[in-house]
Amino acid sequence: MKIYLESLGCRLNYSEMESLGRQLTDAGHAVVDAAEQADVCVLNTCAVTGEAGRKSRQLARRLARSNPAARLAITGCYATLAPETVAALPNVELVVENRRKEMLAELLQPWSAELDGEQWRRLAPDAPLHLPGRTRAFVKVQDGCNNRCTFCIVTVARGPERSRPAAEIVAEVQRLTAEGFQEAVLTGVHLGGYGLAELPSFPKDGNSASPLHTLTAAILEQTELPRLRLSSLEPWDIDPAFFDLWAQSQGRLCPHLHLPLQSGCDRTLKRMARRTRTASFRALVEAARAAIPDLTLSTDMIAGFPGESAADFEESLRFVEEMAFAHIHVFPYSAREGTAAASFGGQVPVEERRQRVDALEAVARRSAEAVRRSLLGQTRPVLWETLERPANGAGPLWSGLTDNYLRTHAIAPPGIDLENRITPARLTALDGEVLWGQLGACPVTRNP
Repeated sequence: MKIYLESLGCRLNYSEMESLGRQLTDAGHAVVDAAEQADVCVLNTCAVTGEAGRKSRQLARRLARSNPAARLAITGCYATLAPETVAALPNVELVVENRRKEMLAELLQPWSAELDGEQWRRLAPDAPLHLPGRTRAFVKVQDGCNNRCTFCIVTVARGPERSRPAAEIVAEVQRLTAEGFQEAVLTGVHLGGYGLAELPSFPKDGNSASPLHTLTAAILEQTELPRLRLSSLEPWDIDPAFFDLWAQSQGRLCPHLHLPLQSGCDRTLKRMARRTRTASFRALVEAARAAIPDLTLSTDMIAGFPGESAADFEESLRFVEEMAFAHIHVFPYSAREGTAAASFGGQVPVEERRQRVDALEAVARRSAEAVRRSLLGQTRPVLWETLERPANGAGPLWSGLTDNYLRTHAIAPPGIDLENRITPARLTALDGEVLWGQLGACPVTRNP
């Protein structure tokens, strides 16, 4: 079969589709670049907000329009929460809830036999895979969440926490390195909870390295992966010794942390049932910046949470500006049926939520510019991903990410192929949120 894979939402969703792609490729199928080329389209949906659910439906309909002859298999959080709605969408013939997502390859077996006229071959998870344009691999290390944030539907959609064995994860990173990937990103619904559900007696005094700490150290020690990145980490999950990993990594552990804050007001954080407060968050950020040179931070913020007064929001806004984030994902509060906050009093009018989103995004733009300007003149390693040809007719330019997760453009000499290479680039100018880099002699790690 020719299969097109599409994801919406978090990095974990993309990691799951990459794993499915490996299984399908090993089974003899072709993972294609466009829905129009496919016999089957698989969509991994999101439901973190009402808008994400709407976009999931919209994307499913778009896939059906793009290729009316293709069968659609829909999975993910929205498919889990609204399976009947998803099943009624055009061309949808299979709805797979999250608890059965890892069986997707097997569930597609009858379609394979029908379309290809042959039996499904045995799946081998260690099969090599080269997806076009992929320089970074997303590695799923855990799923589910035991936290009970009052706004979050993910705990319902994903279920309780469970983690993969460390040896299995290290082996996957070793395979990805052998295939030529330059960077792996560890992902999970609750990444900082990795391994804790399997160790209910794990000490909480901060004197023992967390399972995530141990896993990260093992990957750095047992693989030759050039760059390792951690995705979202809840602020309360980072143990005091965690930052030592960066000093020990010899530049391989990327100096970027995504720490979801959600609000900069303690009263709102309490109503959200977040296990952090502004003082502890500030102390964490100060410790991280002291330990990790040139660290950049990003975060998530919710505007207009139930009960958030104008004074609460102003307090939150001031705190966010103080933290100097390099990037902020701003979401208007979205009531999700099945969450505690949906029944809270003090629901903020929609128009007021939009105004607060605008105010947060203004702070985000100022912070992003200040962080990037502070790095001008530095030389940083950039993993080059794509060659872009601007619509204005300008010459082709390379686009990539610095180690501290800043989008960078550069023009390479003719005939130089930078795809999937890490080279130093001197950061010379800023255009919006994009840095411009000046290449030297283009030393490289490798170009598989």
